[in-house]
Amino acid sequence: MARVKMSRQMRAKQFAPFDALKGLQDALRLKEFEHERVTKGEIQEDKAEEISKILINLEKGDILEVTYFQDGHNFVLRGVAKVDIENRMLQVGGTKIKLEDVLDLKLCEK
Repeated sequence: MARVKMSRQMRAKQFAPFDALKGLQDALRLKEFEHERVTKGEIQEDKAEEISKILINLEKGDILEVTYFQDGHNFVLRGVAKVDIENRMLQVGGTKIKLEDVLDLKLCEK
């Protein structure tokens, strides 16, 4: 009985990457994310005053770099900012951030 020669495509499929445990990589990333949680630090008075001054002088179209705390992690976001004083929120791009969660603000050039 003659052996049938395997095509190159079929042979290449043997060596294609394979994830034997579907979702394992996602689960590991989530576990690592949860493990890196930090507690929210206190903002010093001079930093709070600096943040307040930036928010008071904020003009339409200003771009901010915001460092904020959420769900045990510090995040940095940059974009056009809008302040909602009534609800005590800062909106940067499409992300809403509570003013009490803001850790640092930097006014960027347009």
